[in-house]
Amino acid sequence: MGEVRVEIKIVNAGDEAMFRRGKLSKEEIRTYETDALVDTGAIPSVLPIEIVQALGLDLIRQERATYANNSSENVDVTEPVTFVILGRRVTEEALVLGDEVLIGQIALERTDLMFDCTNQRVIRNPAHPDQLVMKIK
Repeated sequence: MGEVRVEIKIVNAGDEAMFRRGKLSKEEIRTYETDALVDTGAIPSVLPIEIVQALGLDLIRQERATYANNSSENVDVTEPVTFVILGRRVTEEALVLGDEVLIGQIALERTDLMFDCTNQRVIRNPAHPDQLVMKIK
């Protein structure tokens, strides 16, 4: 199976909150657009430190990350960040490591997006392509 990539926008969620409270202008909200790797083996999303710094995100704690080869290490975790993928938004904390953005299972689930293996792409859930539906059961 090949790599699947998707264009995304990453937004400093704290900046958005400050905008809603009238403390920042819309132009002051820090954003970053990039091509991200969709990693169905990852649970949280991952940001490289350069993007974390560009967005002005604080590092709030460390967590243990285990890799596919079973090695593990403590990695930094960001304050909440918003991912906009195919027009759908999800806000989550991200792990800080590597040199590219990885979109994990949390972001896919929370945006009701699916991995289309046949066509090697990310798609909106065909059961409700025009509207996000959150499964709660």
